[in-house]
Amino acid sequence: MTVELVKDIGAEVFRTVMYASGPVLLVSLIVGLVISFFQAVTQIQEFTLTFVPKIIAVFLSLFIFLPWIERVLVDFTQRLILNIPVYIK
Repeated sequence: MTVELVKDIGAEVFRTVMYASGPVLLVSLIVGLVISFFQAVTQIQEFTLTFVPKIIAVFLSLFIFLPWIERVLVDFTQRLILNIPVYIK
């Protein structure tokens, strides 16, 4: 196993993690920004107002994106397992 191969596998792992977690994190970020803007405009500083909508948005986005995330992770795992003979050389 060469240094370039390890670097390529690491880059692919990082890319796969970003693809798998990106949509859910982006939804959480957008909902958090909208709620923070709403709190700043209305001066409502309710603690639960930030968490409940974010949790609901994250669960909904997981429900929507889970088939796609599963496909990305399964494809990565299949490529990794199929390339084991190349990694051994």
